[in-house]
Amino acid sequence: MTHEEYKVAANHWIEKDAVSKKMPANQLWPVIENYIQANNTCALATGSGSFIRCTPIEYTWYDGAFWMFSEGGQKFVGLEGNKSVCLAIYDRYDGFGKLKGLQVSGKAEIVEPFSEEYIHAAERKKVPVDALKKLPFTMNLIKITPTEIEFLNSDFKEDGYDSRQHYDCGREEA
Repeated sequence: MTHEEYKVAANHWIEKDAVSKKMPANQLWPVIENYIQANNTCALATGSGSFIRCTPIEYTWYDGAFWMFSEGGQKFVGLEGNKSVCLAIYDRYDGFGKLKGLQVSGKAEIVEPFSEEYIHAAERKKVPVDALKKLPFTMNLIKITPTEIEFLNSDFKEDGYDSRQHYDCGREEA
């Protein structure tokens, strides 16, 4: 592909979204949140420089953030150098008329082990804090705060909206 062909491909959804039928943010947010809560596993993409990693990982959703406990792994190479992350939650593909999936861009932070926030996350997940303290390693807690969400949901068409919707998490409705 030429540079121009890459540019055209990269701008495809930007141009399509500019003329799409958008769902009001106050209607879209509850649908997004319900989808996030109906699932518990995502693909988390981290990267820094030429290093990239995409990790399947379990999450908990509350207080407007994704919370992920992790023993460690290569995702921390990316997290050390770049706090911008992307994660995806999606249903099994079963045809164009049944598409459903989220792509979330956000900022990651590593929560201080055994801080109040860490203990609260463990309790929400029903993980005994004493058990975490007995581990031979520190269980890390990653907190991801979304900045924007792209939601592809074929069901939106039933209500007269385009199947692809964008939600800016900086809006007051969030």
